[in-house]
Amino acid sequence: MFLTHTWYVAARSDEVGGGQPLGRKICNHAMAFFRDSAGAVHAVEDFCPHRGAPLSLGRVAGDTLVCGYHGLAMGGDGRTVSMPCQRVRGFPAIRSFPVHEAHGFIWVWPGDAARADLAALPAFEWLGNPAFGYGGGLYRIACDYRLMIDNLMDLTHETYVHAGSIGQKEIDEIPCSTRVDGDHVITERHMRGIEAPPFWQMALRMNGLPHDQPVDRWQICHFTPPSHIMIEVGVALAGHGGHEAPDEVKAASWVVDFITPETDTSIHYFWGMARRFKPRDEALTEQIREGQGRIFAEDQEMLERQQQNLLAWPQRQLLMLNIDGGGVQSRKVIERLMAAQA
Repeated sequence: MFLTHTWYVAARSDEVGGGQPLGRKICNHAMAFFRDSAGAVHAVEDFCPHRGAPLSLGRVAGDTLVCGYHGLAMGGDGRTVSMPCQRVRGFPAIRSFPVHEAHGFIWVWPGDAARADLAALPAFEWLGNPAFGYGGGLYRIACDYRLMIDNLMDLTHETYVHAGSIGQKEIDEIPCSTRVDGDHVITERHMRGIEAPPFWQMALRMNGLPHDQPVDRWQICHFTPPSHIMIEVGVALAGHGGHEAPDEVKAASWVVDFITPETDTSIHYFWGMARRFKPRDEALTEQIREGQGRIFAEDQEMLERQQQNLLAWPQRQLLMLNIDGGGVQSRKVIERLMAAQA
């Protein structure tokens, strides 16, 4: 059910360091991530070839990952380097996975290593761009990764799930439009002359703008394979062009959503916000990160209970409405690419 010949975010850079490995399951593959003495990140199966113990329960020594059960030392290429009082030349190699570290994230390629292509790494406007400030976090959510894609490509749920932060009635009242450009799905909604909801009132104040004047608000959701969603969001003082308004009259950001499947019914959700205003203000970054983290936490119970219902009633057919266009088209892209991969 996953695209595997592609790059997924496996971890934030700060999660892998020191003398301890990181165990993480990606697309049903148990992996152990560690840094060698030069700081390079490696990923191998989380499986010691001796007795099957998880290598992630071990420690890092120099350029090797040492199993915490009997001391077998594993290299980043999946080959056993040494083991106390044992000859290891005939030990079978375990699988290693291509990894790449960039812009604060560690990416992994869970498919055929021979097909790993750095040119296929995604490029987004905010990644590595000093004009943006970024803060984010990670949630593990017990749902099919496609349910999160549906959630993020249909923001009408904000009116109900996020009523006290970013939701407002105008999201329900103003229709969205969806279009497809190759593998890129775009769903957008523009709301003009409305009151800013609480989260965006805070953002306006933090950007030195009045929070009690009418604003134009936009939500432009971008899906790209395998499961990345970037959402252009923001508000501008009304009458200045909305999304196209100059920076001095608006608070604009990208909502960052890297959705990495863990299993068939669970995900690692790397969330964040890359903002175009006051990018070097670390206190503002933390304030927005905390606020955004609370907002995304509101989705977790809904998605997990939705997943439980779908597992309990697999025969039930779900309704497809016009607001579901972004999620439906995103799934079609995934299905087409999975068929090509097969």
